[in-house]
Order: sequence, then structure tokens, then C-alpha cells
Amino acid sequence: MVVLGIETSCDETAAAVVEDGRSVLSSVVYSQVPLHQPYGGVVPEIASRSHVEKIGGVVREALREAFAPGGGVADTELAPGVWDRVDAVAVTYGPGLASSLIVGLSAAKGLALSLGKPLIGINHIEAHVHSVFLTPGAPDPRETGPLLALVVSGGHSCWIDVPEPGTYRIIGQTLDDAAGEAFDKAAKLLGLGYPGGPVIDRVARQAARRDAVAFPTGSPRTGNRGLGGLRAELCVSFSGLKTSLMYHLRDQPPQDEGQVAEIVAAYQEAIVGALAGRCERALRGGRYRALAVGGGVSLNRRLRERLAQVASGAGVRLLLAEPRFCGDNAAMIAGLAGMGGGVRGEAALRLDVVPALEAGE
Repeated sequence: MVVLGIETSCDETAAAVVEDGRSVLSSVVYSQVPLHQPYGGVVPEIASRSHVEKIGGVVREALREAFAPGGGVADTELAPGVWDRVDAVAVTYGPGLASSLIVGLSAAKGLALSLGKPLIGINHIEAHVHSVFLTPGAPDPRETGPLLALVVSGGHSCWIDVPEPGTYRIIGQTLDDAAGEAFDKAAKLLGLGYPGGPVIDRVARQAARRDAVAFPTGSPRTGNRGLGGLRAELCVSFSGLKTSLMYHLRDQPPQDEGQVAEIVAAYQEAIVGALAGRCERALRGGRYRALAVGGGVSLNRRLRERLAQVASGAGVRLLLAEPRFCGDNAAMIAGLAGMGGGVRGEAALRLDVVPALEAGE
């Protein structure tokens, strides 16, 4: 089964072609980072307008790379018969920015109807879980479970119980800021630029020590209404961490680059420690066979180090997505659809965007 995937949940315009759920024939991502850098974060109106401008070209490029690489076909055209090789169109319908999601969903519906192909609606968070299986040599997802999944990005930080493919249950999550958002806010306070995750990762590696500042661990208390029935020890809260950094910079402003690096390293250690600590707790009891980690923040080197230690200690396999599939991309959308996931049939054509969609919904 060959699936054309479309992803526009935030500020990446992406399209990909994936065969049988795991063989990536093409993956094209147009990043809007330069458009949003002057504002220190994603501006929804700018994002949606850029999606409208770029989505047609991105889809054509994905098809060209998959079926006619180096064919010399004009940018505005595709070789005859290319569309016939697509068996279905998959698209993200949530979660994400409503104004961005609607561009991709509208384009996918139009393509599916005009081509007479099935439409498949995909949950973005569940697709991040599948991203770990796009790497050549990764195990078959049907033979891996039950697994614990951590999806950690600019908009999401959640722990998901995945007993088998297609079954998802959130067992822990952030009650406020996502980890990626916490990195972005820190970078902005320190004047390091946007996006914050990569620069925080780079600067932290220059620090002489990681414990120069004692930042809060982001642990919600039992009884917090925001838990919604989830266990406090498997949830995190990063809003207080940002506030702590703000007060530290006000009261003890760094005097040189070395002090900046130490502050950054301590801040990163607080976030990484919170994420790794919840994984360690969730893995206790021997229920899981693997720890799968997806999302843009999973590129953080210190996080990867800590998660490797946690997985080894728990005796489970650590599954990490390839770097190109960690951030938002359409290969994970098409891949999950090709493995049988998502909303299908008439229900898919009736889908509307769901900005606050959660895994398992």
C-alpha cells in the first residue's frame, strides 16, 4: 500500500510517500523557522498563510522524489501516471493549530476526492509514536509491544501506554508547558534565539558543570485538579521552572558566557531529569518490552543519554526515531496510515480539525 501523507499541524509544511507503512520513498519538509524567528515563536496567521503558499509544491516534490527522481520534469508538472501509483491520502487532523491543520486537511480531502482515493485521518501524537518504526532495521511494531511511548516536542509532553499497535492510553503528561516550549522560553529569556531546543542543547555542552543552579523538578502534587485522574508521579509541570529561571536571571545575572552555559545546563538538566524520571517510574514492574521516544525534543543529546541509561536499567529496548523523523514530518503520517491506523471511510471525509486531540481519542 502506497500512501501520500500530508502534515501541517504547526509550522512545517510536509508531504511524504510511504510504502507498506515503513518504507519511506520520499519525505519533504518546508520549515517556516525563518518566518517566525523575529517573533520568538510561531505566529498562527503567518504559519497558515505559508502552508497555503507552499503545500502544492511540497506535495509535488514528494511525489517527484518518490517516483521520478532526476526525471527532469518541470516543477509545475508531474510525469503521467504518478498519481495512479498512490493508493490513499493520509493527513493530520489534530492536534495542532486550527488554522494550520485546516490547510492540510482541506488539501487532502480535495486530493482524495479528485483522485478517487481513500482519505485517512491521522492523530499527530500517535504518528510520533510510529516514527520510531520508520528507521531501517527497527523492529516490526506488531511484534514489539507492549511498549511505553514518550512523545516530547514543542507542543506535547506525554507518556503513552501502547499494548499493541492502534491502542493508545495516556498515563502521564505535562500539566502546562511542553518540554520544547520550556526550552523556547528559556532561550528567549537568555537572548539565545529561536527555536530554543537546539541552541540550549549546544550551549549546555559548553558548561563546566550541570549543577550550578538548583531549578525545581516540575513535580505536580497529588490532588492537583489538572491531573484529571492521572498519577501525579507520571506527570510534569514546567511553568514554574521558567519562572524560577526568570527570577534567577533577575537576581543573579550571568557575568560571562561560562555562567550562561552553566545556567543553561542546569535548566536543561531539570527538564531532562523530569522526563527521564517519569520514564523510569513508568517502566517499573516489567510490563513493557520497549521504550519508544518521538518528537522534536527527542533530538536533545542529554535526553538521549539519560533515556539510554533508563532503558538499560529497566532491561527494555530503546527505540528512537531517525533525526529527520523526530520533528514534524509527513512520513510518520503516511506510515501510520499504511499500518492500518487512523480514521477511514466516510468518517474520514466528514472529519474536521481537532486542535486539542489526544492520543487514543
